[in-house]
Amino acid sequence: MSTSAKWAGHLAAGSAYMIFGFNIIVCKALTASPLISAQGLFTIRAFFAAAGFWLLSLFLPRERMTWRDLLQTALASFVGLYLPQMTFLVAIGMTTPVDTSIVTATTPIFTMFIAAVVLKEPLTWKKMGGVALSFAGIVMLILNSVHVTGSAVTVSRPLGIALMIANCFFFASYLGAFRPLIARYSVVTFMKWMFTCSLLMALPGSAKELLHLPYAELSGAYLRELAYLVVCATLMAYFLIPVGQKILRPTVVSMYSYLQPLIASAMGIWLGMDTVSWQKILAATAVFTGVVLVNRSRAREFPAPDAEPAAAQPGKTS
Repeated sequence: MSTSAKWAGHLAAGSAYMIFGFNIIVCKALTASPLISAQGLFTIRAFFAAAGFWLLSLFLPRERMTWRDLLQTALASFVGLYLPQMTFLVAIGMTTPVDTSIVTATTPIFTMFIAAVVLKEPLTWKKMGGVALSFAGIVMLILNSVHVTGSAVTVSRPLGIALMIANCFFFASYLGAFRPLIARYSVVTFMKWMFTCSLLMALPGSAKELLHLPYAELSGAYLRELAYLVVCATLMAYFLIPVGQKILRPTVVSMYSYLQPLIASAMGIWLGMDTVSWQKILAATAVFTGVVLVNRSRAREFPAPDAEPAAAQPGKTS
């Protein structure tokens, strides 16, 4: 694989997780409002994302997905979209920012072991050491940062912590298990079916709520936050994640989740709510050193991601 392709994968994964980092703040505000439930928020995300990717597909060469792969995509949608987003939207209102950041930092650990079991990714000392070093750096950064929040949550509830751990496990399972499926199709084709399946899962439980929602009562600030959730944290981020998955190993993609607390810390320093210290510099150095170690560890070879897409054949669905 060319160096430029690898850099494109790193840029895609890094950009997606930067968007997710800001999304933690946005989701905290949205879930604090009783206007729309977690199920309703997810349904809105799935509807607009499905519509957006189907619209994009009209301007691209037609690509068909086999029925077998469509069933696998439905499973990927359940594991990688529905379960992670539902558990996150419920848990974010029951956990403090510090606990949320620490728990979500376990995603690369889960991903590393799941990829080793499912995809037979080599579990090397360099890879395990890199993940451990970055995890230690993130915990050090979080514990040495000032966290200011407008949330009423001052102590995390056990259910919130459990749901956040479940969120990490589900998304790690998606990153670690479905790379071969993603590699067979274009990002737009894969994501249009991912969000279509998620919409069908969520709609029965939220259709009544959304039909009777008092849309006139939604404030401008709430609508702007909702727009960020739909456009940036859904359409853009979930377009970029599969791009990274096609090129990078699952553990490397998940390591970019460590950008989220780094962004939070940088914002705190920029806004004057936190200060630069040797502990933060050491923590950030540990995080990036760990990412480099994982990226340079021995990997299993997969088919090139730029192979020809699946051709239109009988027994396939567009």
